[in-house]
Amino acid sequence: MPDILLLSGSLRGKSSNSALLRTANSLMPDGFRGVSYEGMTELPHFNPDEDRDPLPPAVSDLRQRIAAAAGLLICTPEYAGALPGSFKNLLDWTVGGIEIGDKPTAWINVSASATRAANAHTSLRLVLNYTGASIVEEACVHLPVTSSMINDDGVITDVVVRNAIAAALAALAGRADSPQAGLYQR
Repeated sequence: MPDILLLSGSLRGKSSNSALLRTANSLMPDGFRGVSYEGMTELPHFNPDEDRDPLPPAVSDLRQRIAAAAGLLICTPEYAGALPGSFKNLLDWTVGGIEIGDKPTAWINVSASATRAANAHTSLRLVLNYTGASIVEEACVHLPVTSSMINDDGVITDVVVRNAIAAALAALAGRADSPQAGLYQR
């Protein structure tokens, strides 16, 4: 069964970004499985001198998970007008690898702020272009999420948001399962 790797750009326990990905995991299209990446805190600070074999174990694990996934779904906040440093570090470790190249990739922006976290998502697109990711535009959406929409289990309960998540996942899965693109191979 093909995996969609779920990458949260937040380390905060009650993050609305992580809540979105937990919700997405429960709404995966038939035939797909969501896999949450939980190793961001284990990644060393990016150092180009270390971007060679043997890779640090946490970097090797990240790259293996990306390589094994049929697609990537990202949900990240904006801190101080940019991507969070820890998530930018994760992305920096992917630029030197070939794992993301042509991988169907999308993001869902949950910012309820007036700025809509636009700087972070502009930067995310820029970095993903460096990795060669195949951005699935129809799956990249802005769905404002407030804390009142998240239940005690950390899952979004708002029906409109849940339906929009399911639609974004369907678009991503449609590209991740595309045999003519040759994107998913085991």
